[in-house]
Order: sequence, then C-alpha cells, then structure tokens
Amino acid sequence: MIRQRPIELLAPARNIDCGMAAVDHGADAVYIGASKYGARASAGNSVEDISRLVEYAHVYGVKVYVTINTILRDDELADTERLVWELYRVGVDALIVQDMALLNLNLPPIPLHASTQMDNSSVEKVKFLQQQGFSQVVLARELSLDEIKDIHCNCEVPLEVFVHGALCVSYSGQCYVSQYCFGRSANRGECAQFCRLKFDMVDNEGRTIVKGKHLLSLKDMNRSEDLERLLDAGVSSLKIEGRLKDVAYVKNVTAFYRKRLDAIFKRRPEYRKASSGTSTLKFTPQLDKSFNRGFTRYFLEGRTSDIFSFTTPKSFGEEVGVVKEIRGNYIVVAGIKSFANGDGLCFVDAKGSLQGFRVNKVDANKIYPVEMPKIQLRTRLFRNYDKSFDDILARPSAIRKLSVVWTVTEYTEGFSLEIRDEDDVMVCKSFPVKKEIARTSQTENIKVQLGKLGNTPFESSNVIVKFSENWFIPSSLLSEWRRIMVERLLSARKVNYQRQVRMLPTPFTNKLDERHGKQRNGYVPETLTYLANVMNREAEMFYKKHGAIQIAPAFEKNMPVGAILMFCKHCLRYSMGWCPKYGSEKSSFKEPFFLVASDGRRFRLAFDCKNCQMKIYADDIQ
Repeated sequence: MIRQRPIELLAPARNIDCGMAAVDHGADAVYIGASKYGARASAGNSVEDISRLVEYAHVYGVKVYVTINTILRDDELADTERLVWELYRVGVDALIVQDMALLNLNLPPIPLHASTQMDNSSVEKVKFLQQQGFSQVVLARELSLDEIKDIHCNCEVPLEVFVHGALCVSYSGQCYVSQYCFGRSANRGECAQFCRLKFDMVDNEGRTIVKGKHLLSLKDMNRSEDLERLLDAGVSSLKIEGRLKDVAYVKNVTAFYRKRLDAIFKRRPEYRKASSGTSTLKFTPQLDKSFNRGFTRYFLEGRTSDIFSFTTPKSFGEEVGVVKEIRGNYIVVAGIKSFANGDGLCFVDAKGSLQGFRVNKVDANKIYPVEMPKIQLRTRLFRNYDKSFDDILARPSAIRKLSVVWTVTEYTEGFSLEIRDEDDVMVCKSFPVKKEIARTSQTENIKVQLGKLGNTPFESSNVIVKFSENWFIPSSLLSEWRRIMVERLLSARKVNYQRQVRMLPTPFTNKLDERHGKQRNGYVPETLTYLANVMNREAEMFYKKHGAIQIAPAFEKNMPVGAILMFCKHCLRYSMGWCPKYGSEKSSFKEPFFLVASDGRRFRLAFDCKNCQMKIYADDIQ
C-alpha cells in the first residue's frame, strides 16, 4: 500500500464570511487574524466569530489557524496569554506566531507554527524552530525550489510555502522602513506599504536614472504551474496570501488551486488532500479575474527579470485585447473576450501611467465608455473588474458535501439505520415500530427519502436496503429518522475530530559553552542585533537561555544608527541590466544610487552581491 502524505491547501480569511467561503470552495485549512496581535492589524476577528468558523470548518476536517504574529510589548504579554487560552478553548487548531516570547508564556498545548515573519530561510533556522517544538514552519518567499528541497531533506518539521498573492519586496520580518518613515511597524501589523510608492532613482551626482516609477513594487506570486514540483520538494502546506482580500478573491483563488491539486492527486496517489468533502462549483475559477499586479514565480528557479511591476501597484486583471479603432463615443477592440455593461477596463498611457474607465454599453466588440478616455490605437486593454464574473461570486458559488452511505436493516421489533461517512465515521440506531407489509415495492421510496439531505453537510452516495419482506415505512417516519441520524452523525464527527497538541522542545544536544557556562545550540549567536526583533523581556530571556549574551532591542524600541531599513532579493541594479553577474551592460551612472520619494526623502541603495541582495538605508546614514 502506498503511504499517502496529506497536502494542505491553506486559504486566507479576512473575516468569518471569507473563512466559510474558503471552506466551501475547497480549503483544507484557513488562517484568520485574532482581535489583535496579528500582522494585518485591520483584519482582526472576535473569539466568538472564530469559534463559529471553527465549528463550521471542523465538520469537513478543515483546520483553523489564528495569526498572533506580531512582536509584543511587555505590557501585552499577559493579555496575549489570556487570548491564546480563549482561542484554545473554542477549538482553534494552531497559532501562527513570530515572537519567541510565546514559548516562555503559560500556554495551553496548542500547536505553534513559525510565521514567515521569522525569516525562515535556512536549514539552520528551520532546525532550530523544529527543536523548539514548532509543528509547522512557513518558509521565506524568496527561496528557490532547490533551497526548499534542501531544508526538507535536512529537517523533519512540515513545511509551508506561499503559492499565490501579494509579495513584500523585503524579507518578511526584516522590513523597518514603515516604522522609520511613518512610525507604523510592519512587525506590529501596521505596514504603511512604503514599497508601493513612486520614486525617482538618481545617482551620486544627482543625475536621474528613472523618474516617478514604483521601483519597489513587485508583481503578485503565482506558482499554480509549480505545485507538483513543490510537493516533490517536500512542501506539505500551500498557502494563499490575502487576509486583506475580499470574499470574491478568496472564492476564486481557493477554488482554482483546489482543482489544480485534485488533478495532481489523481495522478499521484502518494499525495492526498488534508480534509474531507467535495466542493462543487457554480463557476469556472480564473486567476487573472481576481486582483493581481501581473504574475511572477518569484525566485523559484533563481533570479529572473519578471518580478517587478514598476508601472503601478494596482490591479491589471486580465488582458482582453487591443484598441483597433477609436470613434466619437466608442472604442473597437480586437480580441476574443466578451464584455458586459459595468466592466472596469484599464490601460497604460503614453506617459507610462495606469488609466482606467468604466464600460457603459457594449455592442459586440464596440465598447462605449461612461467617459471617453485619452487612449491611442494598438493600446493593450486589461479588465480589472469583470461585472458578470463578480455577480456570480456575489451569490453562493460552491457547495461542499461529505459522502455518506445508508444501510437499512430489519429486526424483530422494528428497523435499524446506519449512516457511514467517507471518513468511516458511523452511527447506528434502532427504531422500534410495528411492521407492516406494503402492497408495492418500498425500496425506491426509502432511497429517495433518506437521500433528501438538503442543507446538511452530507450527500447520499448509496442507500442499501436489507429486508426479508417488502416492509412499509411511512415517508414521514423516514424523514424523522433521517433528521435524527444526521444530527447524531454531526455529533460523532465532532467527537471524532482530532486536534493536534503542541510538540515539546527537544533537549539540548550541544556541548556546554565553557567560556560562559551556558548551553548553546549552534544557531543562536552570542550577539543579537535589532534583526532578532526582541521587543520584550520574555523574548530576551528565551534567547539568553539559548546562549545569547548581548541582545539589542527591537528597531521599534530603539532605532539604531546605520540600520538597514530593508533587505531585498529584488535588485534595482539587476533590473536596469547592470548586475555584475547577470547583466550585459555597465552603468554610466555613479554609485551609490538613491531612491527619492515624492516628499523629498532619500534612501541609499547598497548591493550585497555575495548574498545577492539589495539593502536600503536612509540617506542620512552614511
């Protein structure tokens, strides 16, 4: 028998409606923010709402993870501890965390997942987190397929990777520019999206290299063509970004990846989905119809030139054709897409800026805008709002059902019913009743009545009737028995649902550090800089216990002079064609280069070619 590895499709939930939609459209797990302490401060949810989502999700074996992935102040630790206990009591399956202080708190035995905010980008880091008892590790987005495989081969903890959605230009957890410029910490869930702003790029002599472009804005990740290779590299959880996205986005993207994974599982029996039930869709998912800035596979195969979106940080949507003719009040489009009144279209104008307009009327390939845009012939058109598609997603667009088999048998005093679901959860009950012989065959009516599962989570795949005689059972009685059995099966599924418990840290295996008389694990250095994001006493105690001696406070507590504000795999020298390793040209501009924001603030660029990184400093730091 082939040993199957469960594969988790992990979908985002801004709120309970998004969470339930993710379940309906095929997610194996959902991640959602708590009322506070999540890396998306504007996407918080009450414990009561999370409890309702847990109850709904667990029917299908879908897990619910809650993000508490900010760094915490000392005065927030007690409140965080209380919140974690509340979440545990309502059945949350795991917490996604960043602050190591949580490992020192009095927590329930709830599993902990290491957030990508921890910058999990090396074998050593993932091994360390595994030793600390983390049940799952979310890897840095910048890793290549070979790097992911290397981590899997050298570690035992399940690995989670992002496969779709918006990209941060800086390594997650290592971006401090929002705090520096606006007093809003990305590590505290308040990122001001500095990377989506316009900049000029100038050289050391003040010469303009690029004018007014979104030079730090990346396209959105799309690894839908690489899922099988990610699974073969050892990934167990495939994550969709989007805790700020609306319910239509969650429906469309979750359903798309569900279909892709199911197709893989049919060919690859060593993999299986991590939850139960089958989602039936009322639409055809299409990724480019949801918010996107264009797509990139983002370093999965190493460095490529398709990762950035300098024109705009806004959504392009799907390409729909080119402008063939321009008449007085309408545009003729050359393309094969159909349009609808109310569609939103956009294009890049002659100045390189994104412009948009709303469609008022459509006549075949003639589009009548609400206001005629300034547009040129042969301009490429994109649709970033599809009215017809959005209308479909605004209604119930999927239904998820668990398959069940009924068995009806007789005994001396009446009848027995058994209902068994696809997970082999079963309930059986005897119903004493006076038996009567029917004049006509009853088998078909019994199948029809027991198959009427309506708004329940179940659908009947078979009804087996084992009678020695053609017994008569009134439809009203069958209906009542069906209701009782469904209620009992739901209760049984709830009882049978198995929550994982938090893994215990493994004992130290390293030798005693004789110089300081402390155990060392080989990962935590003696000196920790602001990059460790130590905001509170408990986190400081954690690292000291593991061998750290000097620990700098988090950037949010004390902005260190000369600090790097952003660490980026995206490199502007590479994007200009001037990379010493990949480029074919040599720049005539004099380094260092600077980014100049619209308010006049300047940021110096430094290029770390050994580590293939671009670093960003404030210009007042030399």
